[in-house]
Amino acid sequence: MKADKTLRIARWEVSKNAGQLDRRTLAAIGVVLVLVAALTPLVASKGIALDDGIYQVGVADDSPYRGPVANDSTFVAVEPDARAFRNGEIDVLILPGRPPVPAPTQKGQAAISELRATVQAYNDDLMGFERNRTAAFPVNVSLRYVAQNVSTTGAGADDSEPPATTRPTDEDEVGLGGGESGGGDTGGATDGDAGGDDSGAVGDGPAGAPSVGSGSSLFTDQTRGGTPADIAPPFPFESLVLAFAFVLPMNFVIQAYASSILNERINDRGELLLVSPVSRGDIVAGKTLPYLVGMIAIATLTALGIAGLTPAGGDAPLEIASTAAVSVAAVAPIALLFLACAFVGGMFARSFKELTFVTVTLSVLLTSYAFIPAIFTDVHPIAAISPLTLVVRALGGGAVPLADYAFSTLPLLLTAGTLFALGAGVYREEDMFTQRSVPLKFLDALDSQLSSPRSLAKLSALSIPFVFVAELLAVALLFALPVSVSIPALLVAIALVEEVAKSVGIYAGFAHERFGRSARSIGWLGFLSGLGFFVGEKATAVAQLVGLPNLELGRAAFGTVTGLGIQSSPLVLVGLFFAPLALHAVTATITAAGASRDRRWYFGTLAVATLVHAGYNLTVVSYLG
Repeated sequence: MKADKTLRIARWEVSKNAGQLDRRTLAAIGVVLVLVAALTPLVASKGIALDDGIYQVGVADDSPYRGPVANDSTFVAVEPDARAFRNGEIDVLILPGRPPVPAPTQKGQAAISELRATVQAYNDDLMGFERNRTAAFPVNVSLRYVAQNVSTTGAGADDSEPPATTRPTDEDEVGLGGGESGGGDTGGATDGDAGGDDSGAVGDGPAGAPSVGSGSSLFTDQTRGGTPADIAPPFPFESLVLAFAFVLPMNFVIQAYASSILNERINDRGELLLVSPVSRGDIVAGKTLPYLVGMIAIATLTALGIAGLTPAGGDAPLEIASTAAVSVAAVAPIALLFLACAFVGGMFARSFKELTFVTVTLSVLLTSYAFIPAIFTDVHPIAAISPLTLVVRALGGGAVPLADYAFSTLPLLLTAGTLFALGAGVYREEDMFTQRSVPLKFLDALDSQLSSPRSLAKLSALSIPFVFVAELLAVALLFALPVSVSIPALLVAIALVEEVAKSVGIYAGFAHERFGRSARSIGWLGFLSGLGFFVGEKATAVAQLVGLPNLELGRAAFGTVTGLGIQSSPLVLVGLFFAPLALHAVTATITAAGASRDRRWYFGTLAVATLVHAGYNLTVVSYLG
């Protein structure tokens, strides 16, 4: 590729699309961007408020319950009216000198339960104004979140120190107090602002999982304490906000990008670029560059807004810029993968309707891949799969090791590069301006990468990023299930993904009459495909860097590839190392035999190869660890 030609095509792309936007459209886009930039920090700092005003409480102005009800947005305080209570217009009725009475409905029972919690929290806040802090909160609980399943019993592991009995340092603890009940009633409740306990401190523990449910968040001040009843498990609100702030705008950009690619194929509009003295790489890079720069710019503004307008990014400008830079570096591979998928969709789709279906499907899958693992940030090693985890850690003030960054982003970068290569393979006249279905276009893209039987090895190796991403997503989706269910399901899923990756190139070659159909040719093709896959899959050993093999599900997914946890003689280790090569060659030969005949035979042999592969994986997991 040549930089000057790429930049010239990029300028043409910008000028062409800019001319299609009128002032109203530009104004609408500007308003949307401003709203997203303004609402993201606001939503992040305020939290979820879907239950505002959901319960009607009849309480008098002079009632001791008036303060708690008025300070909780969940309730709406109304005049206590017995007739309205009987008609179902009031969920909880509080008459002078009587305890609260819930309505005889499920909503009434839920309202009285919420009211009890509100009154308790209100009284605890009032206790925070007491001068004698020890008398107000005689019970002190120290919380320290510890990462799960990251320590082993091998050398260097110390199992003699129970975390539950070791008092953490002041930087690692959250002060929580247990207060008196004020005589057992709510008579001490009066109107006023809620008090806070400034004595607690939240630090950067080894796995300090923030909890929105207990009043702690990356986006709010975390210096407030509470009572033992305030302890709540971490809630993935940060990941939800970040997925909305960073990933949602990408969906709009790729729609415009995919539409631009498809426009080149309508009425032979892209033929002028094809006959120009530029390479396909220059054309693809030039058309992609403006959209990539736009996505990075939006992500930069979003990161600066979150880091600068919330306590997450710190106070110093340099600290804010550093946090924003790490966040943008983490989401940039997601943007590139979105564009790669949109490019392939634009090259494969036959109409804008079909393009919309393809891009929406890909957007849902990619958003799920980014969001689901990030739910478990600082709670489970599975979160390392998603780049959004790096954003949460950066906003939380934690360091982002280079190994973690490579593990989260390298599969996405490799997958994006492979997708661009496949899409560029059909960026030619015989494919761009023909009405072929998406599966046939996919086979054409694979066939464009085949020049000889030896190129099958390269194509199988190029499928490793897709396989790795698919297996990581399978682990993320299945790890919460019982081990007796998740491991067999995972082994079958992994076997199917790998067999499809090894055989689809062979099927494309036979579909385009590129290979011979003799038994010798089939065996040679199966061996080359298995060899390429075997060499490429050793890159999955990077999973050892983030502790996934310390999970039982992680060992099942990657232990059969890397030989993790196996301790034996060197000869046995060599045999175990090359055993996957034999497996891949045999199963690829099975599917090659079916692909050489027709599609039905291919799917039948694919099922057989998947069962053989799953049986091998089950044997390795059961007997070799």
